[in-house]
Amino acid sequence: MRYRQLTTGTLALGVILLIDVLRVWLPGIITIFGQAASTPAELMGAFALGWFVLALGAPAVVRRVGARPVTVVAAVLLAVARLALTATPGGRTQLWLATAGLLAGLVWLVGVAADTDRPVPGLALGFAVNAALHAVLDTVDLVWRGGWLAWLLSSVAVVLFVLGTAQPGTRADGVTGTGGVRDWLLAGPALLLAAMVALSPALARTGMSYLVAGDGVARSPLFGLAPVSVAVAGFLCTALTRPPRGWSRAYGPVALLAGAVLFALDRGDLLLPAILLAAVGLGACLALTDDASGPDSDTANASDNASARAARRGYSVAAGMLVFALGAVGYYSAYDLGYPNAAVPVLVAGLAAVVAFAARPVVHRLPGPFPPLRAAAAVTALALLAPVLADDIPVASNRDGPPERLTVVAYNIRMGFGLDGRFDLPGLTEVVERQRPDVVLLSEVDRAWLLNGGHDTLDLLAGRLGMPYVFGPAADPVWGDAVLSRWPMRDPRSLPLPAVGAPTGAQALAVTLDLGDGVRTAVVSTHLQPPPGRGPVVQARAVADFATRYAAGRPLVVAGDLNTEPGDEAYTEFTDAGLTDAFATARPLATSPADDPRQQIDHIFVSPGLTPGDPVAPRSTASDHLPVAVTLTLPPR
Repeated sequence: MRYRQLTTGTLALGVILLIDVLRVWLPGIITIFGQAASTPAELMGAFALGWFVLALGAPAVVRRVGARPVTVVAAVLLAVARLALTATPGGRTQLWLATAGLLAGLVWLVGVAADTDRPVPGLALGFAVNAALHAVLDTVDLVWRGGWLAWLLSSVAVVLFVLGTAQPGTRADGVTGTGGVRDWLLAGPALLLAAMVALSPALARTGMSYLVAGDGVARSPLFGLAPVSVAVAGFLCTALTRPPRGWSRAYGPVALLAGAVLFALDRGDLLLPAILLAAVGLGACLALTDDASGPDSDTANASDNASARAARRGYSVAAGMLVFALGAVGYYSAYDLGYPNAAVPVLVAGLAAVVAFAARPVVHRLPGPFPPLRAAAAVTALALLAPVLADDIPVASNRDGPPERLTVVAYNIRMGFGLDGRFDLPGLTEVVERQRPDVVLLSEVDRAWLLNGGHDTLDLLAGRLGMPYVFGPAADPVWGDAVLSRWPMRDPRSLPLPAVGAPTGAQALAVTLDLGDGVRTAVVSTHLQPPPGRGPVVQARAVADFATRYAAGRPLVVAGDLNTEPGDEAYTEFTDAGLTDAFATARPLATSPADDPRQQIDHIFVSPGLTPGDPVAPRSTASDHLPVAVTLTLPPR
């Protein structure tokens, strides 16, 4: 039992470190390998998939060299890469370190699979603890934090992982060693579903925000914590508990499929039930394979030698991780290439459900190394520590009478990643705070995409700025635009914009600022997405019409990444609607790319009566765009 606990704990630690590396590597494909949206999506996809295909050769290496030396060397490389990522300055060094860590992690999984035919307890604990830590850290992992505490905790984790891997011993399962193929095959699909849906703290927090969408009020540090804690507890309890027999075993696959379908419907109000169903269903599916004999366990295959069985498990986990890569690349590349992606999580969940339900249960299953209820309680308690690091956002309130001026900032934040490819909340916060804004309009806001590390960038930035927000979903319920304000926001409305051949969704988010004494100003945040080779004329016309109708004669501000330059046809849609370019007197004022601005594509338009002053595009590399800011003098009352 003691050795099984050590093996399970080491596997869980390795899974945690591998997910940490993935949360750096996946964004690096977009922000470092991809260059300002100029790198073809097909090339980025080939780069991503290539490393998982390369890992399919690892079982042959394990069979020739032996599982133990391969596992130990790969574990050391994974540990070194994980620690080095905390210190890297970003750029291509970060990308290649993360790539080395990813490949080492995949080879380590293959080596572990060769000697472990009961991986479910370790995989389940790894997924659950990583999710709990992600919640505790407010979705900003240690690798992005730096500082002595991050170094200390990271060092302790990698040292324990390497020591656990290096411990000599015998098989952890204590049985015939003939199973494990189905268990390991589910590792990749389970990782994808857990990180995208079932165990995503950022998705849970976003789902909670849809329950009170559009109120523009503060969020407690506890906001969004309850659903992810319930999801983690439900996942662990079902994963570590012996499943029922007969057709009642179908509840797990059915729940997993139902959760994936709800997630695929792209509705914010369905995110929470999707998370809870997927978490319980995923845990139950893992338990079904843990309670099953492998395909090589019957009498006809009893003569197979141990190395062949180990190789089958190695190929199984490598194939499962390839499914992870195909699912992740297939889902997120749709936003560049324009094909429907709703089927991807459903297909992956369907694969997991079929593999789990088809597993043949054994009559006598050894108890797990950790009691399920104790494990669930411990990990859930860890998730409940999240308020310690969470930011409290103060409630915006009226001041003594309406202001005479409003400072407006518009910023495309590129999901929170700077030009160096690092998650740069401090940089974003500093350049925005420097303008002392009253209103901030954000584009390319990501609230839970696995591709970008699973952060709730909006909530994190709002907490640092001390400004409540209203979110407008565009591509899906967790990616879009936002308005942050120090004044109360009323009557939020969002308009989906015509796609006109552009794959990424676009919208216009309108809110009304209540400035007190009956004074109100309309604000519209948008991010125009032009079709390839054309300008966003149709979308610009839709935004201008929507904004002027919404304002209904009140002062109006329209701002964002409009992907059009002064004088272009799309630009004139706003001026023809009676709006004024707040930067007209300061042009040229290039805003993109941030390190060498040449294009003037980020704009603030205002209605007559609002007098713009002090226009500026402050320099910063916290995004690939520069922010634009202006101080508006309100019309006399």
